[in-house]
Amino acid sequence: MASNRHLGRIIALQTLYEQEMRQDSEDVGFNLSEVLNRNIVRYENMLDDVEFVNKLVLGVTKQSAALDAKLQPVAPEWPIDQIARMDRLVLRIGLYELENEADVPPKVVINEAVELAKAFGGDNSSKFVNGVLGTLLRQRDGDPEEAKPAKAKKPAAKVKKPTADATKVAKSPKKK
Repeated sequence: MASNRHLGRIIALQTLYEQEMRQDSEDVGFNLSEVLNRNIVRYENMLDDVEFVNKLVLGVTKQSAALDAKLQPVAPEWPIDQIARMDRLVLRIGLYELENEADVPPKVVINEAVELAKAFGGDNSSKFVNGVLGTLLRQRDGDPEEAKPAKAKKPAAKVKKPTADATKVAKSPKKK
């Protein structure tokens, strides 16, 4: 059976999502290795490349702060903590792969991240993920004109906080 890295990415995403949820709830009994192993066992008959999943989960976990620091300037209108959890995790996985998986072509990495965003994110998640990762790839490859921050629409999952003066209504810029 050929390696199914798409399934591996889904397992990694599920594991990272559970990790964040349980950490946010201050679950003191949380053990990342146990959760990862449980998720891998659940799909072991369909998964060949267990090492890829382990590397992805542990790498993203270890480098999450550094990944966030690289993601933030590309989507400056959306602070990392305000990006929907699922989108943030998909972006971390995609960026981690762009930086650490030389055997996977960058366009495949971005396409896989977009597919995860379509399957697990909000209505605009795939466009947002595509814009951010595409910009990071262009920056990495040294195309300064094409590497401007992403203008992708923020996924609809988050609601903007009201301003201090709710009687004023801000006008959004006209779309071209």
